[in-house]
Amino acid sequence: MTDPLLLSEAQEVIGRQWAQSPERRQLLELARDALFFIWDTGQRHHFEDFRERLKAGAPPRVEEAPATSGTREQVSLQERLSRTQELFTKLLDEPESTAERGPIQAILNALQFISVTGQYSAFGDYREYVAAGGPPYAVASFATREEAEAWLQRHPHPPDSANVLIANAYHDVVHDRATGTRRLPRNRDLEYYLAELRKGGPPVAIASFSSRQDADAWLQSQPKPASWTWVSIAGVPYLAAYYPNLGHRALYPLSLANGYQVESSESRPQ
Repeated sequence: MTDPLLLSEAQEVIGRQWAQSPERRQLLELARDALFFIWDTGQRHHFEDFRERLKAGAPPRVEEAPATSGTREQVSLQERLSRTQELFTKLLDEPESTAERGPIQAILNALQFISVTGQYSAFGDYREYVAAGGPPYAVASFATREEAEAWLQRHPHPPDSANVLIANAYHDVVHDRATGTRRLPRNRDLEYYLAELRKGGPPVAIASFSSRQDADAWLQSQPKPASWTWVSIAGVPYLAAYYPNLGHRALYPLSLANGYQVESSESRPQ
């Protein structure tokens, strides 16, 4: 089983390599994002199974045909993934990396996992969303708790560790394969995200509305909104959010951040 602590240690390895050339940092960023991608998209169990097959000496099972062609961006991403694997393969062989072999191997496995499963497009879209500073990534959206619970119980492989939206509120997907437990506990990722944005200064609204209905109609009419922007509703600042992977749009009052403190924004190397 992939220990979440191992993934955290892998991020620490990347952080210790950060004071490098800009070209090398680009490869480190790719490795960093690969680990977050697996976690944020709820593929922890798939990744565990992938690693176990590799440890057993079995060839990795291709769940989705690897892309051999595609857009220029996809081809470029494939090339960068290959160069990043070369970088960490070299690090794995360095004598001073002996104590870090486990985390480095986890990084290599993460890069291999994305390549073998052909998730170039999904990974590229995820990186674009994260780079734009959008709200915490979510893999599904439901209008009611009943809809979400029905989806979770029917799902053959629930996306454990991922976020889902229920009436625009964030919830964790929890799936314990050993016990069969499936839960959707509420989390406060959005509140901390809004608190982080508030640290950057007063919101500057790009549009003002007299009612929530008018603001929602405007947001729904936008062909391709930004992942986030500020609007004003009756003088109150709201975050207008867009989740391109879901085609979902939502309005969140900044007041949700009241009472939440953000101590540090260093969850990812900058």
